[in-house]
Amino acid sequence: MLKIEHLTKAFGDKLAVDDLTLHIAPGEIYGFIGHNGAGKTTTLRSVAGIQQFDKGEIRIAGHSVRTEPLECKRALAYIPDNPDLYDFMSGIKYLNFIADIFGVGADERAERIRRWAGEFELTDDLAQPIAAYSHGMKQKLAIISAWLHEPKLILMDEPFVGLDPKAAHILKGMMREHCGSGGAIFFSTHVLEVAEKLCDKVAIIRRGRLVRSGTMEEVRGDDSLEEVFLELEEDAK
Repeated sequence: MLKIEHLTKAFGDKLAVDDLTLHIAPGEIYGFIGHNGAGKTTTLRSVAGIQQFDKGEIRIAGHSVRTEPLECKRALAYIPDNPDLYDFMSGIKYLNFIADIFGVGADERAERIRRWAGEFELTDDLAQPIAAYSHGMKQKLAIISAWLHEPKLILMDEPFVGLDPKAAHILKGMMREHCGSGGAIFFSTHVLEVAEKLCDKVAIIRRGRLVRSGTMEEVRGDDSLEEVFLELEEDAK
C-alpha cells in the first residue's frame, strides 16, 4: 500500500528525515512513534504530497508521489495535527465540498455523513460555521472528511490530541474497520500506550533516522531502545 524508500529531507543544514525506508501493507494500522521534532510530521507531509523531499521515492498503491501526484492524492486522505479548515463554510458545506472534489455520489455522501456525524454527535452542528467550532469539533469534522471518499491509505498526525475519550474510542473503531476492509493507516504519535493497544506494527524515529520497526512486541523486546522509551514517556507527561 505504502512504500517509502530512502526518504531524505533537509531544512538548511538540519536533516529532518534521514534515509527512511518503511513498507506498510494493506490491512495494517502502522504507528509512527517519536518525540516531538523527530521527523514524523515531515515524513507524513512528504507522503501526502504537500512537502517536497530531497531524495528517495514514495509510492502509494503502486503510484509515485513524484511523478503521479494526482493518482496518489485520489488514493489517500491526510489529517494534520491541527486541521486548517475553511472557517467561512458551515460544516455540511465543507463536507460536501470535499465530497465534490473526490467525486463521491449524492447517496454515498449522504449516508456516510449521516453515519459519522451521528457517531461523533456532530449532526446538530453541521449547519453552523466552522469558525464557531471548538478544536475538538474541527478534529471530528476533519476525520469525517477523510473517510468520505473511502481512501486506500489514511495518514494522521497525532490524531487523538484534542479528542475526548468517547471520540477517541470511535476513531479507533473506524481505524480498525478501515483496515479490516483492506485499507491501511499510517499515523504518528508520541504516546506509547496508544501504539501498544492499537497498532499492528510500529516504527520508531529518532532525530530523523529510523531506529526500529516491527510489531510492538518485537520493538518492546529490544533492550537497546530503553533510552528512546524513556524519552517518549517524558514527552507524554
